Amino acid sequence: QVQLVESGGGSVQPGGSLRLSCVVSGFTFSRYPMSWWRQGPGKEREVVTAIDSDIVNTNYADAVRGRFTISRDNAKNTVYLQMNDLKTEDTAVYYCNSPQWYLSNKATWSFGQGIQVTVSS
Repeated sequence: QVQLVESGGGSVQPGGSLRLSCVVSGFTFSRYPMSWWRQGPGKEREVVTAIDSDIVNTNYADAVRGRFTISRDNAKNTVYLQMNDLKTEDTAVYYCNSPQWYLSNKATWSFGQGIQVTVSS
């Protein structure tokens, strides 16, 4: 059973920083790309950033490029999201995921509970 457990969220003021972590179990973490998604109030869920399995390539949505950094530790089955210079529009529930695992295994795509990030003055 795949488990994606996010942590590290909270409330910060604009300009602040947070580091999210996501511990993965249930599949061979090191073999799959990982990504962070978010869903803001009244918005569709969107992909924020992704990292390949070999930690060579990363991609970022325009809205977060230069402020957010994705990383992973394959020995710890953990993916991270360092978020700097946070803006009010970053307020959302954040999720980690590996769509490629679900696709490769023909499993029903699902998300964990996510973690709330609130940016407010």
